[in-house]
Amino acid sequence: MDDLIFRLIKRKAQGYCCAQIILILALEAQGKTNTDLVRSVGGLCFGINGSGEVCGALSGGACLISLYAGQGSNEEAPDDLYSKMMGEFVEWFGRVAIDEYGGTRCDEILEKFPDRSICGRIVADTYGECMNILASHGYDTAAGKKD
Repeated sequence: MDDLIFRLIKRKAQGYCCAQIILILALEAQGKTNTDLVRSVGGLCFGINGSGEVCGALSGGACLISLYAGQGSNEEAPDDLYSKMMGEFVEWFGRVAIDEYGGTRCDEILEKFPDRSICGRIVADTYGECMNILASHGYDTAAGKKD
């Protein structure tokens, strides 16, 4: 079994949702933990607290890119390519979600896959695409910063 899928299943069994799993994986890649961050993105789960709105993997992926490239303090500024990376991610997710998942909203996806069988794949695909985007723009995803 692919290591990423195994880690996804493990985190799901521990009670984490899509957005949380994406951030946990990113933190693990950096050798970090951050319970406050993981707790905070829990509000994005299941289309924002179960409302069925934007897919938690989409919002979690946006948070992942921000974790690496966004502003975190008054002494920091977002990466010059932050908007470009976010645009690439949103464009990718929109294209793939409509073609393969049934839409970008949690309700749309669950209408096509009511048993949530697609959710693990969406999380894995989203995490992989975010890490690819970051790497293609010079980020060392293990170090958590730009090369």
